Amino acid sequence: MKAIAKRGFIDVMAALSIIIAPDSRLKGHCEPVERVDKEVRKLMDGMLDAMHKHQGIGLAAPQVGVLKRVIVIDMAREGEEPAPMRIANPEIVWTSEEEVLGEEGCLSLPQQFGDVVRPKKARVRYLDQDNQEREIEAEDMLARCILHEMDHLEGILFVDHISALKRNIILRKLTKMKKLMEAAE
Repeated sequence: MKAIAKRGFIDVMAALSIIIAPDSRLKGHCEPVERVDKEVRKLMDGMLDAMHKHQGIGLAAPQVGVLKRVIVIDMAREGEEPAPMRIANPEIVWTSEEEVLGEEGCLSLPQQFGDVVRPKKARVRYLDQDNQEREIEAEDMLARCILHEMDHLEGILFVDHISALKRNIILRKLTKMKKLMEAAE
């Protein structure tokens, strides 16, 4: 994260960029935040900006190179009022026994998709942007999104839930794409 001085304070969110797999930084285990303070809120806001810029619905801190237990989600569709969720230190309280298969993608694995089995419902406890403890019961796409982003906090990517063959094909494509991008720079 690059910091830019701006009128006596540091604007740390000016240079958040999303890390593309394969990258060892995406496999790290994240540490909890002590509390949601001004610095963590700036991280959350910067993550939301990066996520919206790339038309995503969720983003985890390790995807921008920060190994903290922070995720952001905004399920609003185009034309709808944004409804961002800022989540720190999420913990799964409960998941349903019923599981569903659904297609997932990831901003760190651009244009790659795979079918992943996840619980249909999940209850998650977390700290919000005001450092208040909250609990949410989510289902369907929101549950999938929260659980997907929480996986990132443990160094797990959606491709870790699919067959080794499909995972290797996707990672080879991304490696090739990264090499082409680096050569073009």
